[in-house]
Amino acid sequence: MSDPAKIRRLYGRRSGHKLRPGQAALLEGLLPAIAVPDKGPIDAARLFGSERPLHFEIGFGSGEHLAYRADLLPDHGFIGCEPFLNGVVGALQHVRDRHLANVRLHMGDALDVLERLPDASLRFVYLLHPDPWPKARHAKRRMVNDGPLDLIAAKLQPGGEFRLGTDDPVYCRWAMMIMNRRRDFEWLAESAKDFLVRPGGWPETRYEAKARRKGHEVWYFRYRRS
Repeated sequence: MSDPAKIRRLYGRRSGHKLRPGQAALLEGLLPAIAVPDKGPIDAARLFGSERPLHFEIGFGSGEHLAYRADLLPDHGFIGCEPFLNGVVGALQHVRDRHLANVRLHMGDALDVLERLPDASLRFVYLLHPDPWPKARHAKRRMVNDGPLDLIAAKLQPGGEFRLGTDDPVYCRWAMMIMNRRRDFEWLAESAKDFLVRPGGWPETRYEAKARRKGHEVWYFRYRRS
């Protein structure tokens, strides 16, 4: 099996409906001001002008969770990566409307950005409802695989937290299998309700609400970097 960290195609489509003029203007005006630099090492000082705890969200959807956490913790820095154009526009709207100065965005592959961060520099990493790639032959493209997880583990501080959410039963079982065999992450669940009930400080996203309307169960996983 190929190393998933080298495939660099762990997501699906890049764009959806055509942008309205106001959305296109936001993409052209605000995104360059808060975009993660394209090249070179990056750290809190380069991104935010000062040292601060860093959070990293892989595939932020429309940005609801990213914006909520950034608003909750204004003295922390938040890096969000999303290849889907319309999702980036949604996050930009949150940044504008909430006046979030502590968010930086990358429209593209999260692993490219993770690689440029210093080791042990992140307090939290979030992976919420990733593309499940349900067919067995596509399992190597799932973000929860040893290649990406090795990188996440390297960038998390000891004691830092990796949060994973999914409503896909195949992905849930896969994630439990992969994570349970790793020794660099400690599962923080002590009872069944710990991964069946959304933890505090973890808002419901639009995607999660849609999944629940369809009758899907949602699972919440929290892992501490050993």
